[in-house]
Amino acid sequence: MREGKIDAGSAHQSPRQRESTRRRVRLPADIRIICVAVAIFLALSFASPRFLTTGNIYNLLDQSVVVGIAAIGQTFVILVAGIDLSVGAVTGLAGILFGLSMTRLGLPLYVAMPGVVVAGALLGFLNGMLVNFGRIAPFIVTLGTMSICRSAAYLVSDGNSISNLPDDLSMLSIADIAGVPFNFLFLLALFALAWWYLQRTKGGRTIYAIGSNRDAAVAAGLRTTRYANVAYAVSGASAGLAAVFLGSRLMSIDPLAGNGLELDAIAAVVIGGASLFGGRGSMLGSLFGVFIMVLIRNGLNLLGVGPYWQGTAIGTIILVAVLIERMTSGSKH
Repeated sequence: MREGKIDAGSAHQSPRQRESTRRRVRLPADIRIICVAVAIFLALSFASPRFLTTGNIYNLLDQSVVVGIAAIGQTFVILVAGIDLSVGAVTGLAGILFGLSMTRLGLPLYVAMPGVVVAGALLGFLNGMLVNFGRIAPFIVTLGTMSICRSAAYLVSDGNSISNLPDDLSMLSIADIAGVPFNFLFLLALFALAWWYLQRTKGGRTIYAIGSNRDAAVAAGLRTTRYANVAYAVSGASAGLAAVFLGSRLMSIDPLAGNGLELDAIAAVVIGGASLFGGRGSMLGSLFGVFIMVLIRNGLNLLGVGPYWQGTAIGTIILVAVLIERMTSGSKH
């Protein structure tokens, strides 16, 4: 009889109680994203005999580096309910400045590399200042700086590519440690550092608080403007660092370098479970969002999908993935 009463009580739960029960049995967002990445990996393993070759796996790891670095910065910005459309253009301009600093000024790599990261951080900080002090929408600010930076890249380079780069730059992409590409290990280290900052420091907790409820964060005495600016500075610094590794891979720097990189980075972060309304997301989710993006592109190439159809296929997969994530996460956003 007691068991019957318990069953009857469960059957007559209120909608709020049933929703609470469903939430308790849901997998964490990061676990869901990892499962999606593993499912795509397994599907491609069966779909193409060339997928699991050593060369292709190495290629996958290499392709994830530039997008992954940009996604780190984009995660910071999206967590504070912002967006950075200037990432690709900043990468292009930073790459030109990086190349010229070595070829014309004769700066060594160990000086030029941190220099271009600082330059990118300053450009990102300028975005943050315009957003937070100028009270201009992030979309408008970064759209404007995207145009400015892309134009500046052409002006500074006279529209020419830079190809006479020092040979030691290529080592960033060629070198490996125990068979694993150095640039990929460097990417994992960056994600680990960013994860530690967001999860273990006051600044990281403030960034989450800004995106969740900025007014409440201000009322709690948090320095919201400072850390919102930090988020944009990190995005700019990531774009500058992405320019270094992009130049290392190609051993050539073009004013158009990084074209579309901001869209790949945003897509990876959103696929990784971040909310464009801010306050929700994680570095682990963004990392596997990057893997999903790279797997999709690589798989379409291996399956012989034409380049003109790849954009449609990738866009559709992104929309479906984000829709499923929103439905299964129970988010109101």
